[in-house]
Amino acid sequence: MCRFTEAVRQMRNRMLERLFVKRRLLSIAGVAILAAVIGQACNKPHQPASPMTITLIDQGWPDPESRRHRNEELRRFTNETGIRVELLPAPENAVEQLEVWSTMLDRHAPVPDVFAVDVIWPAILGDQFLDLKPYVPAQEIADHFPGTITNFTVHGRLVALPYDLDTGLLYYRTDLLRKYGYSAPPKTWEELEKAAARIQAAERAQGQTNLWGFVWQGAASEALTCNALEWQVSEGGGTIIENGAVTVNNPQTVRAWKRAARWPGSISPPGVVAYREWDALNLWKAGQAVFMRNWSNAYMVSSEKDSPVRGKFAMCPLPKGRARISGTLGGNGYAVSRYSLHPREAVQLVRFLCGHDEQFRRSQNPVEPSTIPELYTNPSVLAANPYFSDVLRVYEQGITLRPSSATGKTYPDVSRAYFEAVHAVLTRRKTAETAAAELQKALTQITSLGTTTTVADEESRVSRESAGQP
Repeated sequence: MCRFTEAVRQMRNRMLERLFVKRRLLSIAGVAILAAVIGQACNKPHQPASPMTITLIDQGWPDPESRRHRNEELRRFTNETGIRVELLPAPENAVEQLEVWSTMLDRHAPVPDVFAVDVIWPAILGDQFLDLKPYVPAQEIADHFPGTITNFTVHGRLVALPYDLDTGLLYYRTDLLRKYGYSAPPKTWEELEKAAARIQAAERAQGQTNLWGFVWQGAASEALTCNALEWQVSEGGGTIIENGAVTVNNPQTVRAWKRAARWPGSISPPGVVAYREWDALNLWKAGQAVFMRNWSNAYMVSSEKDSPVRGKFAMCPLPKGRARISGTLGGNGYAVSRYSLHPREAVQLVRFLCGHDEQFRRSQNPVEPSTIPELYTNPSVLAANPYFSDVLRVYEQGITLRPSSATGKTYPDVSRAYFEAVHAVLTRRKTAETAAAELQKALTQITSLGTTTTVADEESRVSRESAGQP
């Protein structure tokens, strides 16, 4: 009998009880994943000592090509080290992933050994991971963009190594823009609206009745937080939390939300308010959209041999608002659980996946952007990934960080309040002004932070100035 049987049974029961009393319940799939993973804690002691097996839970996209690349990487690691890696199932939804990750770590589960970590999770989960600084040579750490290392450092502890970068980008159909006389993609949101409407109307008049001008991610989810943050930051509305204060209720944010609320049913499908990344990508890949906002990893899927848009699209930074361009920072890294029974072997896997040599190797084909600056000037890397130059431009000039570091463990509640407020505007259940004002109050309560200028404050100031009053 497994010597951990009773402890594991109690752990599983406590975990499941916790899941079902939470305010936001996990799906049945999420609970099944947890049960399977915790069950492995019992089976683990019975595995033969050699070859060593460690476990990894990942965030990767579920498409076959992404899975194939990941399996190849893990095979190479096993061939080099003799250490086997078992890839555990995971939910596809980021919010659900965080629930699963948090529950396993809170219960000190000995598996997985290695966790994929979204860029917004270090302040939420970091105290449950090993500090990698004692295990990783300083030069390996210095190989990465300094900002990515800073992002994965919590209270001086390096809780994960960066694996890839991601940012929101604009995809556009080069063939359709050329057909209608556009020599370049739109530079501003106003230009995008006009071009999308014009091409959509003209193509539908020629029989392409399923074509839409612009697809994006409007579902009430973390994806909408990323999209809406890009709209408001480009307009000058800030990043929700700034300098220790809630700043979301301002005229620039309201203006950005109002503009986006015009899109569903006009240049975007009415159902875009339920779209996540794959929904938008499927429509785009089928050739039914002129423009798409998505992450840089959609490039690989759009370039597959069976893709109708292969060779007919390009990418560029998202349009500029009144302030600047903006692209939300995405990507992930890998961390080692403090409760792993094989920490040194787990660190070996993290160093392998995130290191210079493996990043260079996988960048010889279309791939997610690297976290190593040196590779952005490498000819063979750029030949396989010409869009890296656009990613670098956004990273250097327009990258937007979600307020996860500023809000720490309350970030999931902050993001949920934010995307629900924006979704209410997109679905016409609330005006932008009302949603922004209510969100300001809600975030102040969630974070216990103060507030700054509101829309009403700004309107009052402008009115006083117009009347010549102080």
